[in-house]
Amino acid sequence: MNNVLAKVSGAISIAIWLTGTAACAQEVTLRAVNAFQPGSIVAKPFERFVEKVNAEGKGLVRINFLGGPSSMPPFEMGNALASGVIDMAYIPSAFYTNLLPEASALKLTERSTEQLRQNGGWELMNELHNKKMNSWFLARTFEGVPYHLYVNKPVNKADLSGLTLRVTPVYREFFEKLNANSVQTAPSEVYTTLERGVVDGYGWPLQGIFDLGWQEVTKARVDPGFYNVDVNVLINLDQWKSLSDEQRDFLTKMGIWLESTNADNAAINADEIKRQADAGIVVYTLEGDERAKWLTAAREAGWAQIESIAPDNAKVLREKFTEH
Repeated sequence: MNNVLAKVSGAISIAIWLTGTAACAQEVTLRAVNAFQPGSIVAKPFERFVEKVNAEGKGLVRINFLGGPSSMPPFEMGNALASGVIDMAYIPSAFYTNLLPEASALKLTERSTEQLRQNGGWELMNELHNKKMNSWFLARTFEGVPYHLYVNKPVNKADLSGLTLRVTPVYREFFEKLNANSVQTAPSEVYTTLERGVVDGYGWPLQGIFDLGWQEVTKARVDPGFYNVDVNVLINLDQWKSLSDEQRDFLTKMGIWLESTNADNAAINADEIKRQADAGIVVYTLEGDERAKWLTAAREAGWAQIESIAPDNAKVLREKFTEH
């Protein structure tokens, strides 16, 4: 009898051990990188996302955050994600247009992410990420945060003739359409180029110049803003497909939660405007016809770029992303 009980007890112990092992084996660890300096205003939404996933996904999904730009050059993150070197990236589309030119359309959207999920725009963009970048487009942050032109010379009309501006591919065509001279430099060189008068200004989102110290060498901001910032959470597609339905559902839920935090940007924008004013940054506001010319030039320059680099998809993207 004792032998029988011992065998039964042993079998139960083994079953419990196997069950525990299986439960542990179900948890998947995703290696993630962030294109921005940890602790910066742009990095904070993803840091909150990682914290929430790791707190609520125990036994299911865990994110191993490998670091920011010091862990991997930002413009290499797209390739690393596509090839499976990393599993997740928090990255703006401007950093991976070499793989997916159509991603440039994200800056031009005039619809909310929620609207894009309803009208097929998100599905289309995700399909393009799948096909061209081997990635799953999980979520988009910084909706509602515009880009602005920051200058050290007066701007009172939609004409940038005589100005030399530091640009990125996000707004190069727009500034050049308004007759600016453009110079592309690394962000680390912007402070010096402004301080020495090599450039007269630069484009940048409404949020973030204080993280870089650029308020010290910036005299003014031009309103209105243009385009929309997009910083996206992408997952390697092979890794995504390998997850269980429960894991994918959980990450989708976390992605929707992250997008819900975009509602905080209105208040953050207001705080940033006040902070810039307190730092002595004045505002040149374009109104009436000049405002309309400014916004129209931005819109048309942006879509002309999409038509030139992605002619097969430009029309349908514009239909989904813009208000008619």
